[in-house]
Amino acid sequence: MTNIDESLVAENKPAQSKLIGLAPLMRIAFSGGDLKPLGKELIAYAEKHPHDAHALMNLATVLILLGHRDAALSTQMEALRLQPLYSVPTTREPTLRLLALMTDGDLMANTPLEFLVEDSDIALDLLYVGAGIPAVEQLPPHDVMFVAVGEADDKNSLLLDLQEIIQTWPTPVLNAPERITHLGRDRACALLQDAPGVAMPTSARISRQTLEQIGSGEVAVSSILGGDDFPIIARPLGSHAGHGLRKVLSAEDVPDYLQAVPSEEFYIARFVDYRTLADGQFRKYRIILIDGKPFISHMGISKHWMIHYLNAGMTDSAEKRDEEARFMQSFDEDFVPRHATAFAEIFKRLDLDYVGIDCGETQDGKLLIFEVDSDMIVHAMDPVDMFPYKQEPMKKLFAAFRDLLIKTARMSPAYQG
Repeated sequence: MTNIDESLVAENKPAQSKLIGLAPLMRIAFSGGDLKPLGKELIAYAEKHPHDAHALMNLATVLILLGHRDAALSTQMEALRLQPLYSVPTTREPTLRLLALMTDGDLMANTPLEFLVEDSDIALDLLYVGAGIPAVEQLPPHDVMFVAVGEADDKNSLLLDLQEIIQTWPTPVLNAPERITHLGRDRACALLQDAPGVAMPTSARISRQTLEQIGSGEVAVSSILGGDDFPIIARPLGSHAGHGLRKVLSAEDVPDYLQAVPSEEFYIARFVDYRTLADGQFRKYRIILIDGKPFISHMGISKHWMIHYLNAGMTDSAEKRDEEARFMQSFDEDFVPRHATAFAEIFKRLDLDYVGIDCGETQDGKLLIFEVDSDMIVHAMDPVDMFPYKQEPMKKLFAAFRDLLIKTARMSPAYQG
């Protein structure tokens, strides 16, 4: 049995009466716990109670965390057809009610608000919208609405529809949907690459055929990337977490890449060598802009250019963790002032209340933008004994998000907080 609250799985009814929520389930997975027993219980229960939306939603989350994406998304849609509105469990008396507009999809489909308000005085309701999901007859009471739907090709029309809807929304709204559509790699690049203090190589969206023509020499990559040439980085459209992301050194290497990655569309951009000259290691930062102010979530250090925090070896190196601790402690006094102009310009151009930035620094001191997104995961799940220094920075980030909610709610005369 997992360490989920026993009241949720009592009487042989696994979590059927409540939503367990993403945060508790992901904590189990993140800490190496086994979700398979709970998954089996939920499957057995759902077979007997196929109309229990909460059990299906819990099962969908478990399946996603276990890596069964197709089954998870199918189960999730079954739940959403039955019920589009869910309340995240809370243990404290709420002082503010937050409604999140969500959509169907995996962990990258929506802003993971559950981690931002976990164990807080913010009550969170999740209202799912999109094709095949029924509308609710009445909105739940709420003080602020947050558009949590992330940028994706198949969600941009939904976001534009939501932009029309929010014009008459009864409460203040955070993260305008139309602005989220600008977070695609090519559109974000067009917005940000000439911003002062920012380095962001041209990112182009191309077809498989065009990439084949680059490989055969029929098309020069420089003609697509505004003069930039090999080496380039290539990734399939819609990919995350490094899936299909490769550095391609020359046109001769393109056929091998295409053989390994069966996608029909790609993003390509010039590769930037952002190693720190002193030690030859790459450093990548995840920073969240909340109401225009930057907050650090983590820093990964690796000898390889493609850094993800989980593959950077941070748990294996006390030296790396010591450096991350020093970086986080000095973030507001060192990194932020050095890049203040860049952060201010990014906030102005993106025009989003909450957005994440995955970035590094170029060797000449500019902020090197890899990606901007509203759905990046930030959390406080790292083991405290190994990462004690992360607690305060994450508390600051969560507190800033709460402050944003309170500030926004106070724009409405109806708010009683």
